[in-house]
Amino acid sequence: MSEGARISAVKALIRIERDSAYSNLVLDSYLKNSNMSYSDCALFTALILGVLERKITLDYNLSLYLSKGIKKLKPEVLAILRVGAYQILFTDRIPDSAAVNESVKASLKLGCSYAAGVINAVLRRLSENSLRLPENTETLGGISIKYSVPEELALLLTESLGKEDAIGFLESSFGKPPTVIRVNTLKTDADNLIRILRDEGINAKENELVKNSLTLENAGDVANLKSFSAGLFHVQDISSQLCVKALAPEPGETVLDMCSSPGGKSFTAAQYMNGEGKLYSFDITENRLGLIKGGAKRLEIGNLHCALNDASKYNKSIPLSSRVLCDVPCSGLGVLRKKPEIRFKAVSDIGKLYQLQYDILRTSSLYVKDKGTLIYSTCTVNPAENREIALRFLRENPDFSSEKVLPEIARNTQEGDFLTLLPHIHGCDGFFISKFIKG
Repeated sequence: MSEGARISAVKALIRIERDSAYSNLVLDSYLKNSNMSYSDCALFTALILGVLERKITLDYNLSLYLSKGIKKLKPEVLAILRVGAYQILFTDRIPDSAAVNESVKASLKLGCSYAAGVINAVLRRLSENSLRLPENTETLGGISIKYSVPEELALLLTESLGKEDAIGFLESSFGKPPTVIRVNTLKTDADNLIRILRDEGINAKENELVKNSLTLENAGDVANLKSFSAGLFHVQDISSQLCVKALAPEPGETVLDMCSSPGGKSFTAAQYMNGEGKLYSFDITENRLGLIKGGAKRLEIGNLHCALNDASKYNKSIPLSSRVLCDVPCSGLGVLRKKPEIRFKAVSDIGKLYQLQYDILRTSSLYVKDKGTLIYSTCTVNPAENREIALRFLRENPDFSSEKVLPEIARNTQEGDFLTLLPHIHGCDGFFISKFIKG
């Protein structure tokens, strides 16, 4: 485990916080341009995601040994302390002494030798004591510190889900989620793909909630697998696969995916359609369309047509269709375990999305044929983005009615016809699905 991984982690964390950057993009950038060993890349990734997940808990513990608190620390010093503290408090394989010593070395190499003594003293104190939490971890403040979320997000989650499910949801937000893939049924089947993956050293098991979905064990970067290059599968969470199952596209139909990038739902829809009919995938930038086109080419999907489109504005060139999917931009609270920096976004900013979400849903409804199906979905668990948008749509569009979404799902965590999926219950991302029928 080299100090290069730790120093790179410190630099990346500073960049993520300074630029409000997405951790997955920063990670990809560093890993693609790095000469670190495989083990160092793994350590680097674990440190980045771990510090982001546990930041509030780390800061609480660090502040116990900093007489002036953490607010006056320079970004590089705070990042070094967080990386060191994470290793001491949340990892078993790294000796505390190594975490302390490497943190001090990092301060010297990153031009903050003036803080080496403080870093050494604070981390040594931390290593002499176990993880500290408030006495009452069921208050908003206690939930905030224990589960490393701002109090305003703790409040939103407890009010939306109830305290028990909010805590279950937050507990599931730590650690790396499993890799889930969708079998490309246009080229193979689940049994054959499981055998091929086994030959590639990957164990795969079928998921109960949706057919042709596999969870991989110890997969690493699946893009390096021959079966991936051969287009035998695409990576897609169970929640997104269930969304397409609710849409239920059939061969020969015309189907629209209004906010398609990176394309997973369109790819799965094409498989439901057996490659027959017309499938239109829209998004608002060429870069996003490029992701869809690249995936469709690898999977050899022949009936998918990509086009630029602003889903919030009516486009008369888009055909009336049997099935329309709008998976709208949202707060992303359902994917905290994949994008841990989302937990620190201001809750007050979420409200800026509500009108856009409704506009996309309302505009998408204009393309639905009589008796056709419209799906509104998000990867958040915030009712204001989910249930409230869906209910407003029903009030203002009496020509549509709701239909119960996937009633076979064991526990529907939302009232009425709508479905909210939760990671600690359904083993997938937090996700919302509503289904409307025209006429």
